[in-house]
Amino acid sequence: MRQKLVMLFSLLASLLGAVAVAQAEPVHAIAMHGEPALPADFTHLPYVNPDAPKGGKITYGVVGTFDSVRPFIVRSMRTHARGIVDPEYGNLIYETLMMRSQDEPFTLYGLLAESVEWDEDRSFIQYNLNPAARWSDGKPVTADDIIFTMELLRDKGRPPFSTRLNRVEKMEKVSDLSVRFTFNETSNREYPLILSLSPVLPKHATDAETFDQSTLEPGVGSGPYLISEIKPGERITYTRRDDYWAKDLPIKRGIDNYDEISVEYFLSETAQFEAFKKGVFDVYPDGSATNWARGYDFPAVENGEIVRKEYDRKTPSGMYGFVFNTRSPLFEDVRVRKALTLLFDFEWANRSLYDNAYTRTRSFWDGSELSSYGKPADAREREILTPFPDAVPAGIMEGTWTLPVSDGSGRDRKIQRAAYTLLQEAGYRIAEGQLVDADGKPFTFGLMTQNEGQEKLAVAYQRSLAALGIDMSIRTVDDAQYQQRSQTFDYNMIMKSFPSSLSPGAEQINRWGSASRDRQGSFNFAGAASPAIDAAIDALLNARTADDFRSAVRAYDRVLLAGYYVVPAFHLGKSWVAHRSRIAEPEGDAPLYGYYLPAWWDTTAAR
Repeated sequence: MRQKLVMLFSLLASLLGAVAVAQAEPVHAIAMHGEPALPADFTHLPYVNPDAPKGGKITYGVVGTFDSVRPFIVRSMRTHARGIVDPEYGNLIYETLMMRSQDEPFTLYGLLAESVEWDEDRSFIQYNLNPAARWSDGKPVTADDIIFTMELLRDKGRPPFSTRLNRVEKMEKVSDLSVRFTFNETSNREYPLILSLSPVLPKHATDAETFDQSTLEPGVGSGPYLISEIKPGERITYTRRDDYWAKDLPIKRGIDNYDEISVEYFLSETAQFEAFKKGVFDVYPDGSATNWARGYDFPAVENGEIVRKEYDRKTPSGMYGFVFNTRSPLFEDVRVRKALTLLFDFEWANRSLYDNAYTRTRSFWDGSELSSYGKPADAREREILTPFPDAVPAGIMEGTWTLPVSDGSGRDRKIQRAAYTLLQEAGYRIAEGQLVDADGKPFTFGLMTQNEGQEKLAVAYQRSLAALGIDMSIRTVDDAQYQQRSQTFDYNMIMKSFPSSLSPGAEQINRWGSASRDRQGSFNFAGAASPAIDAAIDALLNARTADDFRSAVRAYDRVLLAGYYVVPAFHLGKSWVAHRSRIAEPEGDAPLYGYYLPAWWDTTAAR
């Protein structure tokens, strides 16, 4: 009798669950935490000019080359044409199911998908396509296109497209315009949003047999532009579609304003900037403090043809610095990593090399509420880290930890003494001017750099290390070798940047999770493998409220800082952009994620 009751209750629970799923209400937008900021009847995004003039043209300039207009395959991971699917210039050819708001941490609004349905546990998501959505050849976008795309990218695409179905238990066509994805036990609360950013390809106009081959043949897309000219490795030009199906949607109003968009390619940053000075392209985002301070004394700036603008950053700093490869026995001991972190003289480098333009980075989410720096751990953070009592020292937990501030000499004796004490505890000593281990073996290692800018900073660090008898050699290699050695972890130390956002998620597994430590091609450059890191990542992925999410990220930040995997360098508190004066942007403050190029326009364009 008891067994029958259990079975009856189980059946009843299943039926109630099925009813709840069936009654899920379609929504216009979804957010990682909380509710979307804009209501269903919003008229346009808050950071665009809905009345921006349409017409004219713009040319962008990038460093690199291209040999394919197919950005979804392994063969074009680093050489596909910009703009096909592009977070900076806009998805000009292929559109995604939903579109991210640049003014919210992680909120998506419907694009190809007019609405979506999901449950509170996010065990499934259903996309309901906009009936007006059309490919550039006039055919409708259908549920079959979504299913075809997901299966094709699974079989022949590159990461992350090739892994999108790994967390899907079932993909089913509900109607000609609806597809439902039911997730398996490996999914998490972020995954439905990641899936929603998937591009969709036309089944009727895509050759599955040759899809994994590079090509310069323009394809059929649903986006606002068509490819009108290709000069391999040099330039690609896009022309706006007059029949673009989404041009009057609120999510697209005030965007895609140019009749023509061109992207010019250059072999180096030097060649790129010289071309900008000569008027070859129109917008130059400048990431060099030195160049921004000293590089704009040319006629086009003086006569007002080029204007310069600074934007305050509202997003986290990310982390840029010298990364220890803890797979190397030399850097297994956290005391060694901490000692070498102390020896980087930021104050000297910032003053001597960069005109004091930079700010020292003290957190992987510096400058945001997600940062743990200067904040004592709250109850939820302590709960996450309780099983790992040795993972985070008291100073970092209490918010009192900080990096040392030197006297700017490059040889601050107080800091050197603190570093040497740690090295002695780890079994090292100075003998005849060299730091050696217990067997008398000198402490020597190599740093791999990628360009002159990295090398300049590396030389400054080399100088500080040498004062304690540490021999760090520097080798700058070409891009191909740098990528190959990065992917196979063939280095002692490397310089890398770890961008951060207000919505860190599953990408953190590939950067710091134990599962990625020995997987070649992952971004776990430090070789981290820590149960505390894994637990913190799991907590942030499964946080249900904004408060729990913030606490989880802060706990995660503390564990990363405590591991001294990276010698933090610096970040900019501002973004810098120079552009032709005929190019304009919406009035008011830039959105949360910074200036948004797809909403700019050509002031010479006719209405």
